[in-house]
Amino acid sequence: MEIDHGLLVGFVGGAIAKAGTTFTSFSNPEELLVSSGFLGALIAGFLGGFIILFLRKLLNFMPRSLEGIRTILIYPVAGILLIGIIMLLINPFVAAINTGLNNFLFSMSGVNKIILGAILAGMMSVDLGGPVNKAAYTFGTGMLAEGHYEIMAAVMIGGMVAPLAIALLATFFPRKLPKKERQAGLLNYIMGLSFISEGAIPFASADPIRVLPACIIGSAVSGALSMAFNCTLMAPHGGIFVLPLIGNAIWYAVALVLGSFVAAGIMTILKKNVWENKE
Repeated sequence: MEIDHGLLVGFVGGAIAKAGTTFTSFSNPEELLVSSGFLGALIAGFLGGFIILFLRKLLNFMPRSLEGIRTILIYPVAGILLIGIIMLLINPFVAAINTGLNNFLFSMSGVNKIILGAILAGMMSVDLGGPVNKAAYTFGTGMLAEGHYEIMAAVMIGGMVAPLAIALLATFFPRKLPKKERQAGLLNYIMGLSFISEGAIPFASADPIRVLPACIIGSAVSGALSMAFNCTLMAPHGGIFVLPLIGNAIWYAVALVLGSFVAAGIMTILKKNVWENKE
């Protein structure tokens, strides 16, 4: 039940963030409202959960007979009131940061843009679904709402490289993997093309020193090329299944293939043949 309340409070906070409402806008209806964008909505989402947890601990002294009042009345009403006050206070500051970030991204071109694509795509292979991966993905999806479609393209291609590189290794350099891993590695063609980075986790866990650096470099190459080719993506997920939504799809495929082969090639150099001692 607390999860539902957290969602409700988070949704209200996100709506306030999107509207850009502040305390001064109540006294001055003509004030120009500036949305705090995805940053404000992201903050509101986290705050929603923390507020409900805070209220739950604060009201822990109440008897169980009043549990219905807490869940039906106090949590949603007090939670929405608190998130409203907080968002009205921080909206001006978050809006300024969001505006500055958008202006910076819109002004990026050439080398800077390529470097950003390499960094974000590389982050997708750092922990393959962990906090670093999710930070890059959240940034990419947030930028979708701001119209920066090329950033989401770089993020998604970065998440596709690691499993595809494993699949290529299993296909062209089978001696580098034990039999069970080779068979599982071939399934990563599907995982990679579906933008499921987690398909590479078992292989990275078994040999992180060799696999992760290779995947990070390969993802960075693909992300940089995606930016250089001005590829865009208007969907937050989907891999090859959202191909019609990818701008410059042919060059996007080229970037994906090149980065995947770079990662597979590095793993080929770093990893030793294992047929002789494991099979």
